[in-house]
Amino acid sequence: MAIATTNPTTGVIEKTFEPHTTDEVERRISAAQSAFVELKLTSYTQRGQWMRAAADLLDAEVDETARMLTIEMGKPIAQSKAEVLKCAKNMRFYADESEGFLAEEKLADPSAVNASSAWTRYDPLGVVLAVMPWNYPLWQVIRFAAPALMAGNTGLLKHASNVPQSALYLDTLFERAGFPAGAFTTLLIGSAEVKAVLEDRRVKAVTLTGSEPAGRSVASTAGEQIKKAVLELGGSDPFLVMPSADVDAAATMAVKARISNNGQSCIAGKRFIVHTDVYDEFARVFSQKMAALVVGDPLDPATEIGPIATESGLNDLAELVDDAVAKGAEVLAGGSAPDGPGFYYSPTVLAGLTDDMRIVMEETFGPVASLYRAADRADALAIANQTTFGLSSAVWTQDAEEQEWFTRNLDAGAVFINGMTISYPELPFGGIKDSGYGRELAAAGIREFCNLKTVWKA
Repeated sequence: MAIATTNPTTGVIEKTFEPHTTDEVERRISAAQSAFVELKLTSYTQRGQWMRAAADLLDAEVDETARMLTIEMGKPIAQSKAEVLKCAKNMRFYADESEGFLAEEKLADPSAVNASSAWTRYDPLGVVLAVMPWNYPLWQVIRFAAPALMAGNTGLLKHASNVPQSALYLDTLFERAGFPAGAFTTLLIGSAEVKAVLEDRRVKAVTLTGSEPAGRSVASTAGEQIKKAVLELGGSDPFLVMPSADVDAAATMAVKARISNNGQSCIAGKRFIVHTDVYDEFARVFSQKMAALVVGDPLDPATEIGPIATESGLNDLAELVDDAVAKGAEVLAGGSAPDGPGFYYSPTVLAGLTDDMRIVMEETFGPVASLYRAADRADALAIANQTTFGLSSAVWTQDAEEQEWFTRNLDAGAVFINGMTISYPELPFGGIKDSGYGRELAAAGIREFCNLKTVWKA
């Protein structure tokens, strides 16, 4: 098993790391359990002080940390800096809000249950395993770690094997900020070792962000062990444009939605479903803007799209496009990998898609957009809901009734109206169908890994 930083800009392996031995994994699980015994007894005020200190470290180290992210997975440097700062914002949000989110709730009329008083409280579960992906090496982890630690849980991180430097940075971040040793620790292990860790009785729950097969595997083990699981899996999010929309604004935002993080985001707009009345104009503007994007070295501030994170990811993306083109798809922009080193793929727009093409149902992880013409809003909705995914969605329309209609009928964990999907600490995040279950962020996110305990007093 290779745990290594392979620079996707060059394809060159920069650093390799030895996996943790079985003894070291045991030591780290034991440390996490010991830290939980200590952390659960601390106050929200104390945890908040430590969490803000960790956020301060991110702010102070933003330049070097962002460069590490870009070298490990290829996102443009400005986006890497934004990711680091977003993590710090999330940490401060939970430092401020956790006590209120987990406050006891008293029953207004305890006599209704034959009690003098009755209430509910939230208690931490214990050690939680986090299995995380490479596309947002810090953000995906922090959006779990911040609420988990503030609730009094401790965390074990099994990060993607191609971002080991990010994993090791997170391994020390919280301890440097003052949290007990072992409160959040990294396991340098492969996917095959996850099952044994989750089966350990000291590990009480698991959260996974990743592929559908990975989610099925982890959920199966969690189910066998009767342990709580939160899954954020793939997405093939629809971006719908209706006749009342500002088409130029919608096309401009559609480009941003598709290429953010080099197109490697579960919540990126991937399927652009446009009403026939405005389809031609949208297709023209959207394709022109996609073709004009600057592809290059992600450390160059002028670059808008960097490489795909891995060679296998590049190959998977190319196979989806080639399959569609071979079956008759029209290429409006891009459609191939440029010559030269690194794992690059040209910004691409495909139209004329038919149901026999893999790209219609499978997730595209890269700067490739699928464009659909819809006869009316019912047709647009049918196209939007036809995949097995249900993470997020975006709808562009100025018609208030139409906004409500799509909000009610889209199969998705979120609907963004006249904008693009973005995750915010203040809003619950998660999906339905094959996009997973459970929620992260906001109050829902911190409550996922707590025991909602009912207390009745005679």
